[in-house]
Amino acid sequence: MGKSSVRVLLVSDDAGLNAALHKPPFPAKYTIITAATSGEAVENFPDFDLLLFDSSTPGLDSYEVCKRVRTQTSVPIIILGPYVNEIDRVLALNAGADYCVVKSESLHELKASMDAVIRRSRSPHRQVHRPPARAGETLIVGSLRLNLRNRDVALDGRQIQLTPKEFDLLSMLMEDPDTVHTRKAIISRVWKDHWFGSTRTLDVHIGALRQKLGSYDWIETKRGIGFRLGSAPSPTARDSP
Repeated sequence: MGKSSVRVLLVSDDAGLNAALHKPPFPAKYTIITAATSGEAVENFPDFDLLLFDSSTPGLDSYEVCKRVRTQTSVPIIILGPYVNEIDRVLALNAGADYCVVKSESLHELKASMDAVIRRSRSPHRQVHRPPARAGETLIVGSLRLNLRNRDVALDGRQIQLTPKEFDLLSMLMEDPDTVHTRKAIISRVWKDHWFGSTRTLDVHIGALRQKLGSYDWIETKRGIGFRLGSAPSPTARDSP
């Protein structure tokens, strides 16, 4: 991760958790700033490298905070909860979180997840596994445009707000639109070693992308295999859910 300081915004009213993050195994390079309410998280996140959100924090729930943060930045988000089941993970990932950790479990696991998301966010190869960028770092399929450099997505000139995972999934499909990507290949690239549970998580993200793009036709399902980018739908089809 290098020697530079990592500014972490901890959103929690749990004094014990706050104290634990200032002790080993957490390195001194982690500068922990605490906010006691979810409102402070939404207001202050641009100044930080990582957002740690305790789901028991008063105010907005963790999913709403993720959605609001994701409309403006791709800063890594880790949600801490009293327990984390598959449904919790699916909802959190779909809202824009990068990782979910059970708060009561090992602090070493929490540190490892923090190290991992920061390492990925700071790596110049974070968005690798793609062919050389085309058309000035912009992928274009019909009226759909995706900028690999600033991670903007537009459809018919209208900006589409995507979570980081949705963006990575769409960029993978757009980079090679004629290829059917297997579920395993998509999971390996988009989630890497942070995959949990069944492939239902992938289906949720595919469904969310189709909804945001306004048409089922943008992403084709090849039953028993995976997904590929579909043909640009007609204006009538694009208006359908």
